[in-house]
Amino acid sequence: MARGGRGQQGEPTDWVTRAADDAIRHAGEGNLVTCASGISPSGPIHLGNLREFLTVHFVVEEVRRRGVEVRHLHSWDDYDRFRKVPFGVDESWNDHIGRPLSAVPDPWECHTSWAEHFKQPLRDALAEMGCEMHEVNQTEMYTAGAYREQILGVVRRRHEIDEVLGRYRTKAPDTENAQEAAALEDSVALDDESSGSGDLARFPFKPYCRGCGRDTVTITGYDDETTDLAYVCDSCGDSFVTNLATPDEGKLVWKVDWPMRWAYEKVDFEPAGADHSSPGSSFTVGHELVEKFWDWPRPSWFGYSFVGFAGMTKMSSSKGGVPTAEDALRVLEAPILRWLYVRRQPRQAFDIDFGPEIIRLYDEWDALGRKAADPSRRDAHVLAFERAAATSTAGRLPTPEVVVPFRVLSSVADVTAGSGEQISRIVSDVGHPHASVAELEPRLSKAIGWIEEFVPAEDRTLVRDVADADRLGRLTEDEQRWLMLFLHRLGSADDLDHVTALVYGVPKLALGMDVSDDPTDEVKADQKDFFRLLYQLLVGADRGPRLPTLVVALGAEKVRSLLTAG
Repeated sequence: MARGGRGQQGEPTDWVTRAADDAIRHAGEGNLVTCASGISPSGPIHLGNLREFLTVHFVVEEVRRRGVEVRHLHSWDDYDRFRKVPFGVDESWNDHIGRPLSAVPDPWECHTSWAEHFKQPLRDALAEMGCEMHEVNQTEMYTAGAYREQILGVVRRRHEIDEVLGRYRTKAPDTENAQEAAALEDSVALDDESSGSGDLARFPFKPYCRGCGRDTVTITGYDDETTDLAYVCDSCGDSFVTNLATPDEGKLVWKVDWPMRWAYEKVDFEPAGADHSSPGSSFTVGHELVEKFWDWPRPSWFGYSFVGFAGMTKMSSSKGGVPTAEDALRVLEAPILRWLYVRRQPRQAFDIDFGPEIIRLYDEWDALGRKAADPSRRDAHVLAFERAAATSTAGRLPTPEVVVPFRVLSSVADVTAGSGEQISRIVSDVGHPHASVAELEPRLSKAIGWIEEFVPAEDRTLVRDVADADRLGRLTEDEQRWLMLFLHRLGSADDLDHVTALVYGVPKLALGMDVSDDPTDEVKADQKDFFRLLYQLLVGADRGPRLPTLVVALGAEKVRSLLTAG
């Protein structure tokens, strides 16, 4: 979790502190610090990808907190090729394979391109989390000729560069994790090198066909004096000649493109996922290339591990079961989602569980908030809370004015079918007074969203419409006595403390004990049987939400109608 220490002034430190130290040191005193992230918008940008953005964001926030000029530079690698048609997309999109992501139309017809379709939900989620970044679209950079001199330089020194690349081609990926291995294979596939023969076999620049827009080309010739590049397209069959000094019709291969951009943008810090930081991967090759060919010191960095997912049984198949930040923010307050990433060491893999575990997560967050309110208890855990709860530009991120435990809100939302007014009334009745529903937001909406979207139907609470006459007709003598005592003392059922004491106290009363007496083994056994009876009669199941909350939520009239034979 939040492993850290103490700085020179006794302040807590963590991985963010150390990364910011390295970034500032790399930039040099008085210079702008550039922290970079990047991703190819080839599909849903899931919660594993989110670590790329948030890791850089937290480091930028720490640098800015120290009064140092800094920027979060994010590259959208939307000039990468469209590689495959995912499940659920019309097979006609196979015609676009090999074209830039920015040139592939949006099959859902809600954005200007395939790339934009997947960028925008992430932008919206980052805005909700208070993250700001300077965006660079690589399509715009390449087609505007921003890298023209760099491209010409790479091609002039292509043989030297290929010697470096060649040393890494035989290195095997150093990973035993199946997910990491699959991602590494995916990253290698992204690094398609230009096809040709002889001297042109590993040409570091790959053009997009002038005729059909695909990169499925075979290079047939290159003139170093004129910088004319000849190629034939394997898709449309046409042949063209492009001049690297004038038109801008292609891009550098990935393992050369990345270090080139480090030098161009003067990047001081950029982390990398496990798929890019293994031996022979883009990152390790890039470190050598950027220093040898662009005279820029390799950025400070560290590798970060993967993020897994659980409790996603209700995810739409159109998203392939891969949760995004947008999905997570339907059930998690923005500071809590941020906290999941900042509280752990970057190399620590973790899962985000959208099942019952989410209740414990909210409880942990609320407990940490209470600890953070005491300055004498400030440590690395509180530091992680502070980083998650606010940003330098947005200030404190939205949290409920009246903090109600998520387990209470979700239980009440379940039995009231998400009715905001009923939830508000019941929440007040169970000990959380508030002036308006707005004071419960955003947590109330998150609780309703979790119940509706992430809790399987078989685990939902369905209150009976009418009493179960058959079950009431088969009550044992003990069960009859329990229900009589319960209904006699229930009253208006609007005081949670009273109902709680009654639910646990009825079996004691039936044995001639006082409700305040410590339970005996016999009482504990009777309590389990009594609880099961109440669940069966109220919701037709052997278990359900916390009984006192359920009783208060239903109200005395409804409870009496279900526990009494007609």
